[in-house]
Amino acid sequence: MAAPQALAAPGESGALRHPPPAGAPAARKTRLPVALIAASTAVAALLALPLVFLLIEAHGAGLAAVTRLIFRGLTRELLWNTIRLTVVVTVLCAIIGTATAWCVERTSLPGRRIWAVLVVVPLAIPDFVVSFGWASLWTWVQSFRGAALVMTLAVYPLVYLPVAASLRAADPGQEEVARSLGTGRVRTFFRITLRQARGAILGGCLLVALVMLAEYGAFEILGYQTFTTEIFTEFSESFSLSSACALSLVLVLLSLIVLAGEGRLRGKGRVSRSGALAARRISPHRLGRATIPVLAGFALLVMLALGVPVGASIYWIFEGGAHSLDGISLPGAAWQTALYGVGAGAIATTAALPVALLAVRYPGRARNLLERSTYLVLAMPGVVTAFALSYFTERYAGSFLYQSTPLLILCYSIMFFPLALVGVKASLARAPVSLDEVARSLGQRKLAVLWRVTLRLAGPGLAAAFCLVFLSVVTELTATLLLIPTGAATLATQFWVYEQNVSYGQAAPFALAMIAIAAVPSYVLGRFFDRSAHARR
Repeated sequence: MAAPQALAAPGESGALRHPPPAGAPAARKTRLPVALIAASTAVAALLALPLVFLLIEAHGAGLAAVTRLIFRGLTRELLWNTIRLTVVVTVLCAIIGTATAWCVERTSLPGRRIWAVLVVVPLAIPDFVVSFGWASLWTWVQSFRGAALVMTLAVYPLVYLPVAASLRAADPGQEEVARSLGTGRVRTFFRITLRQARGAILGGCLLVALVMLAEYGAFEILGYQTFTTEIFTEFSESFSLSSACALSLVLVLLSLIVLAGEGRLRGKGRVSRSGALAARRISPHRLGRATIPVLAGFALLVMLALGVPVGASIYWIFEGGAHSLDGISLPGAAWQTALYGVGAGAIATTAALPVALLAVRYPGRARNLLERSTYLVLAMPGVVTAFALSYFTERYAGSFLYQSTPLLILCYSIMFFPLALVGVKASLARAPVSLDEVARSLGQRKLAVLWRVTLRLAGPGLAAAFCLVFLSVVTELTATLLLIPTGAATLATQFWVYEQNVSYGQAAPFALAMIAIAAVPSYVLGRFFDRSAHARR
């Protein structure tokens, strides 16, 4: 049997490295996984197509023209609008997501399992449907404060989910030691609990920031001008590719800054336990007199994030009357939406597997850089990815598959690949390498070990990754408007047509259908995290 690897990396709990005895043979170097590197490089190259498209267009326009477009007054205004909204929403999501996760996972909150589902369900509501619900009832949301409120309610679950999972995996012994040394609850929370969850909080904030940079539909409904709304206008209405590409390059630069900042803040900290089998039930903190205020806060959050958009849609259905559904193929649009979601979910999850395996099992500076480069696409507006695929299919493939279902599914797979990668990487990180080594020592080939051991252990996480992509496809709008085949329709595109024509009664059924379809993967995600928690306890 091969010599066991070190128990933990330097700086982690339980990390004990002993020098080899004198005369012992040197440890055998791990062979580089050529197949994984090749597959991961191919995936990264595919995901780089939108950026390559932007660079080609910028080069064609000329450096002087691109520089002039970037440094004009409109760009400064868009930069200020985008940055201040992104910062405010990210901070609010960090506070709300962390607070709700701590209350659900670490306190005696009454009905915690019900609240654990209710606070995740808003993730199933498209951002533009949340904006529609608020903007169709009140005009005061057409402002910066309104945009901050609506977007916070729409995306805070992106912080809640990873923080909740981190709190379940954290070592309760560290908090107990701090309390035994006389540290108060508040200081223990800030010095121990938040430090353990730092990586999850930053990871959730990263997703929130990237989503904010790429959002279009919600801001268009709210009348709030950002880089993405102007890019879509330049691409689809003004047909000014050079201007749109210049703005997109600024957006890519912002994304690079966000990624670099998240990586620097995250550092090398990670959740650790004092032993391999140290998982045990954590005694919940008693809320006592705070029970009623905390319950009121949860009820208010669910009412604002879930009740307003759903209630507004139901209101407009009755207000519009039954005739508003005449001639609308709601089942057909729902079927098309589900078909696209299943196809993109399967492709993105499969493509994320080699990248995640390379990052988890064979870490290294170059391989980590390869993995992190794939997150850039999440911050690019869907319109950029759609135009990039159209450009390359027309220029190099003779318009092969142009405005076809496979091309649209490929576009979805590229856009939401980072979401699949997050889920797949997290599931593979929890699959013990020792079981793979045992299977290999019994004569099993690498592919057999991958199929029979690794993928089975990571199965629930792969399903969660698939659900994340499916959920995103159901709520995608901008790329769909540009690439959807002639005669086809999705719930999002049909909703958008009616909403833009101020036909709220006709748009509302499609909003509710999107919520109903997206609620299924959201429920699966909630059950997956809840099941993981009970499995550890």
